[in-house]
Amino acid sequence: MSDLRYTAKAPAHTDVPRPKRGEGQWAFGYSEPLNKNEQSKKDDSPLNVRDRILYTYSKRGFASIDPADLRGRFRWMGLYTQRAPGFDGGKTAMLEEEELDDEFFMMRVRSDGALLSHDAVRALGTIGVDFARDTADVTDRENIQYHWIRIEDVPAIWERLEAAGLDTMEACGDSPRPFLGSPVAGVAKDEIIDGTAALEEIKKRFIGHPDYANFPRKFKTALTGHPSHDVSPETNDISFVGTVHPEHGPGFDLWVGGGLSTNPMLAQRMGVWIPLDEVADAWEGVASIFRDYGYRRLRSRARLKFLVADWGIEKFREVLENEYLGRKLVSCESPASPVGHRDHIGVHEQQDGKLYVGIAPTAGRISGTILVQLADLIEEYGVAGARLTPYQKIVLIGVEPAVVEALVERLDEIGLSARPSNWRRNTMACTGIEFCKLAIVDTKERARNLVGELEKRFPELDTPITVNVNGCPNACARTQIADIGLKGQLVMHEGEQVEGFQVHLGGATGLQANFGRKLRAHKVTSAGLDDYITTIVTNYLADREDGELFATWVARADEDLLRGDKLLEGVTS
Repeated sequence: MSDLRYTAKAPAHTDVPRPKRGEGQWAFGYSEPLNKNEQSKKDDSPLNVRDRILYTYSKRGFASIDPADLRGRFRWMGLYTQRAPGFDGGKTAMLEEEELDDEFFMMRVRSDGALLSHDAVRALGTIGVDFARDTADVTDRENIQYHWIRIEDVPAIWERLEAAGLDTMEACGDSPRPFLGSPVAGVAKDEIIDGTAALEEIKKRFIGHPDYANFPRKFKTALTGHPSHDVSPETNDISFVGTVHPEHGPGFDLWVGGGLSTNPMLAQRMGVWIPLDEVADAWEGVASIFRDYGYRRLRSRARLKFLVADWGIEKFREVLENEYLGRKLVSCESPASPVGHRDHIGVHEQQDGKLYVGIAPTAGRISGTILVQLADLIEEYGVAGARLTPYQKIVLIGVEPAVVEALVERLDEIGLSARPSNWRRNTMACTGIEFCKLAIVDTKERARNLVGELEKRFPELDTPITVNVNGCPNACARTQIADIGLKGQLVMHEGEQVEGFQVHLGGATGLQANFGRKLRAHKVTSAGLDDYITTIVTNYLADREDGELFATWVARADEDLLRGDKLLEGVTS
């Protein structure tokens, strides 16, 4: 990968917008690395680090690891150093990365929308128990994420994963990150098209391939054939969304340029029809545009969304068709956006008469032990398997109707409810300061405590209100598209800096897709969060019109009701 500029030439047929200054775009000849990340990738392919982990670092220990591998190339193998204990949020931006490093790793395992057998779920659980101090989180990219991983144990973990058909390849890094696939692909009664084969083909052809392992930054993929758009397609770099052409039948529209973090943008819809067997080719074309034309000079502008915003969707399509696919795409009106839940929680009928069951950990936090118990239940009740979801949930596929109530009861006993409260169902949280070197505040435990308190205060909440808790501005928990999005930061309270949050209100995807409303200079302390949310939810319940969703109410509500400065009386939950 020291030289991946084989397509890096100005196209002969398409007038491609050229920025006024060099942005490190390979296609315009800017091949010299312009920052340390690009230099590191040029010095050595990140894919080569796998052998060094297997044959050198795992045998010689943490101290033997080259810093360029440790804080760079390891990410292509799904490994980040985790935050050392004892550093509060005020140290996050003050200390160098190496000062925050612990001698343990976070590890992400890809699922890519695949159906996990009981053996695969058991393998994931035993890894947590044996190697990760019983940690295991379900992330919003359909990963299992561990902590406390020792470099010495990585080869044994990889061996166990590979035996179960799983891996950590390119789960992090400037690479094709883990794919989001519909948790109910191939079984939902209302599915437009099953995209499982396309995701499998993309993974087979491109994951671990050196031609697609050096992007300007991360490249996030989502694909669904379900009408609920259950993979958050608005917020991914590339999304394939089920659609129906009046002549050709079911296929996929192509959306590009979504992403959140500090410059949130919703994906732009291309308005095309792509058949199932051409999805991988379209993915390759978009990924290649990002590789060749993506901005490599500044990391803050290195996501595909900036290129799409600068070019516009029409020009992007033109370049894709003319220079990468070599053919025109079939135009088709983009599918309508849905309203409502996308998480598949609860018991639902499948196409074949069996059932699928969506279950909810609280804020994605489970354990290796719980995964082992889940594997036992999957095997005992003859369930086909499990899929992870983009909302930190789990869906069990292929449950016989005769056993579903017994299974649901047993799941509840291990903390995986199929009938959770609205609060538990609709709260997500990123890793937070417990393990993440970028985080400023605690998230997982704070979210779990928040859910418990809100369940007491609003035990019969009759409408979904999503709460997304993030430990920093990077929006790993999709802060800006939640009803109540909480972005961690330090805030002043009685003359001292304490953990707190900037509040985003009324964000949404689907039909009402928009970014949450930020109130000027409005911050909430972590300690005061329960009371603040209680106040605004009480105000919503008192002031809403019949059937009015929280996000709709926020858009019209008076600011004093949203700040929590005023409490409307006479409301019960």
